[in-house]
Order: sequence, then structure tokens, then C-alpha cells
Amino acid sequence: MTPSALLIRRKAVSLDDTLILVALGANLKARQSVSPLATCQAAFARLVEYGVSPRRRSSWYVSAPMPESDQDWYINGVVVVDTCLAPSLLLEQLLGVERSFGRARSDKGGARTLDLDLLAYGRIVCNGGSRQGLILPHPRIFERAFVLQPMVEVAPRWSHPVNGRSIGKLAVSLGREQYLLAFSSPLLEIKDKICDKS
Repeated sequence: MTPSALLIRRKAVSLDDTLILVALGANLKARQSVSPLATCQAAFARLVEYGVSPRRRSSWYVSAPMPESDQDWYINGVVVVDTCLAPSLLLEQLLGVERSFGRARSDKGGARTLDLDLLAYGRIVCNGGSRQGLILPHPRIFERAFVLQPMVEVAPRWSHPVNGRSIGKLAVSLGREQYLLAFSSPLLEIKDKICDKS
């Protein structure tokens, strides 16, 4: 193993810092789903088949595409999971879930049927030396309100294991700059079933 592939464990600062966090997002409906929301909900349920046990999930959010484009808006959420898989194996399983919903990782930044990002794996830091180029924590956590706001719901005291930055205040300020809307998922599910006939 090369030095760049080494994982470094650091002392936890709070209970939230020990969590494994995964982001879910979609702005295209998968072939087997009625909407991007339904895809995200189905992916959440399917994680168990891949050796990943969901513990709790944030609210669902609607967010504008980043960078700004004419794509449809996204459904986003964050889930806390338990798994015995090492980070690189967990990433492989998340990519497998994506593929099962028709995701092809060819167009970076393009519309997608499902996007699963490994945001953090406890206090583990990884700098991209693995075969998949895994970087932990995810390098763009602090740039995205659609990640930060759901993270605040499930891990409000999370802080970056290297620079110590916390997410609470930054989520509020980014929420003012980026379009983000939280909603009650049961109501939206009903609306999707009524309105989405395609």
C-alpha cells in the first residue's frame, strides 16, 4: 500500500464525529421509479441488501443544480449508516446501488438517476490514493447547502477531522446563498403519485 492510500484515524471530538454519513440525490427518475424522490427512498431501503444498515435519515430537500444549469432540480438527503465494510468497500457498494438504479458515471456534473456520496466515515481521513480515488471526508461538504443542511439534522455536532470546521453556522449562511427547500416527504409522495403519470 502506498503512503497516499493510508487511512489515518484521529481522536473523536463528539459522538457525531464517529458516524458514517452518506448523501443521496437524484434529479431524474430511474426506470423502476415514479420520481426522483421515489428513487431516493427506494435506494435508502435497498442499502441493506448491500451490507449497509440505515440508522436515521434527514428530511428530503429540493435543491437547484450546482453549478447552475437548465437541469431539473434535485432531491437530496443524508443518511447515517452502520456497516462492517471498510471505506473503500463501502464506496464500491454505494456505486453498486447507483448502478442498480441506472446510474452511469460518465458525465461529471450531468443529470442523474441516483447519486450516493460517502461524506464521512468516522474520523477516518483518506486522500484519494485508493483505486476509486476515495477522499474522506468528502472534499465538497462545505460548499453545498444541500449536503450541509441535511447533515445538521442527523449529525449537528459533526466537525471536520483535519481542520476542525463545524457545519452548523456554515449551513445557515450557505442556505441563504443557494436555493434549498425542505419538505414533508409523505405529502410530496402523494403529490408525485397524483401528478407524475410518465
